[in-house]
Amino acid sequence: MKSITGAYEGVFHINGQTRRMVVFPQDTLLSLLRGHAVSLSGAKPGCENGDCGACTVVLDGLPVKSCMKLAVESEDTAITTVEGLYDTEVPKQFLDKWAFQCGYCTSGFILVAYAMLLNTSRVNDAIITEWLRSNVCRCTGYQEIHEAVWAAANARGNGT
Repeated sequence: MKSITGAYEGVFHINGQTRRMVVFPQDTLLSLLRGHAVSLSGAKPGCENGDCGACTVVLDGLPVKSCMKLAVESEDTAITTVEGLYDTEVPKQFLDKWAFQCGYCTSGFILVAYAMLLNTSRVNDAIITEWLRSNVCRCTGYQEIHEAVWAAANARGNGT
């Protein structure tokens, strides 16, 4: 990263595309994704203190609260947003199982589920519950979300 009058120019790998962007030291990954000519709105500003998970993205295969991660810390990492999961199994199952109500938190849950499936060869109820604990839904129960994750795990061969 090069310093340009207090800002930094960095290389960011977002959903398989490499982008060169100028960010300020205080910019969060969430602000980078939603602004900076990237305009990816899947990661949502919720609590902005790491509690709700609406801003979750996958960074090098692990779920991260993008409101708590500085953009400069994310340079040269693989960043996946819900937009990068278009037409993959997890969002399909969330739609099929009606695992959303208002939808604000849904992208965070989808990304946690996606990361869980990347990092866990066999899932069970306890593993799914543990992974989903990092996110909060205020509108609906968690049963449909849990069912959608199970369905995605089974479709990918991760179910027990």
